Amino acid sequence: MKTANLETFDPRPVSDAEEARIAVTLPCYNEAATIADVIAAFRTALPAADIYVFDNNSTDGTAEIARQAGAIVRTEMRQGKGHVVRRIFADVEADIYVMADGDGTYDASLAPTLIELMKRNHVDMVVGTRANVTKDAGRGGHAFGNSIFNRLFNAMFGRQFSDIFSGYRVFSRRFVKSFPAVSGGFEIETEMSVHSCQIGIPTLERPTPYGVRPEDSASKLRTFRDGFRILGMFFMLAKETRPAAFFGAIGLLLTLCALGLSAPIIMTYLETGLVPRFPTAVLSMGLIIVATVAAVCGLILDSLARARVEAKRSVFLSYPAGKWSK
Repeated sequence: MKTANLETFDPRPVSDAEEARIAVTLPCYNEAATIADVIAAFRTALPAADIYVFDNNSTDGTAEIARQAGAIVRTEMRQGKGHVVRRIFADVEADIYVMADGDGTYDASLAPTLIELMKRNHVDMVVGTRANVTKDAGRGGHAFGNSIFNRLFNAMFGRQFSDIFSGYRVFSRRFVKSFPAVSGGFEIETEMSVHSCQIGIPTLERPTPYGVRPEDSASKLRTFRDGFRILGMFFMLAKETRPAAFFGAIGLLLTLCALGLSAPIIMTYLETGLVPRFPTAVLSMGLIIVATVAAVCGLILDSLARARVEAKRSVFLSYPAGKWSK
């Protein structure tokens, strides 16, 4: 994976930087305690940027506070961060998109650094990885889940990212406008990471500090509910992007089960010439047939998946690279 280091950061301006339209986008749900400070911090860091707050049915006055703080406020009625991100990507027009959470846990002062890294390295997404998040994510269950899911992602999709759940990201226009965004909840970051790996989008990581929520600001992440949703997204994306491996694993598991069930029957037949436990023999044969069908489906779907990758890649390349990428 490619990780940027602050010591190598070159602060010199990039040509045409003044022409790039920058949008700061903040998905929010009940962040009244922090949203004004977050808007002020990004306004200081990126004074020329448009700041959008996409409110997701908040009941604590988040939208009004954001409006008073000078942000452009939009509303997404479908509950879930994935729905909000899909709306952001569809509605906001810019050359560079900065996305962060409205809870104040991300360091807004590093936004110019992330943008500069994207320009200088000619990448389409920079992820502000959360320092020590796999050791301390505010709650022990979250830290453990981050560690497990990141390892699972690396095993399934490749070692391109070290923090797939970071909500602090900078995107190019062509990433935003070509990203399918089918997730509805917190699994949206996982979908972004898989999409990047699948079609070979150039990305970069930069470690950033990860703050602690104020006492009067509660996390919207439910450890077990959202954990199972993310796990389900992992397997759904594995099915969609690597069907040969996915269905091949199912076929192999069924074959092993069939062999385990049929081994005693085969041994008895070789010794006595008789076939005892006939129903078990039928079940074993049925499992072999299903395993074969699964393997064949995997091979067929793998061809379709390759065609989809080519189509996604074509859509991505149909959008021009940023002015700084020349």
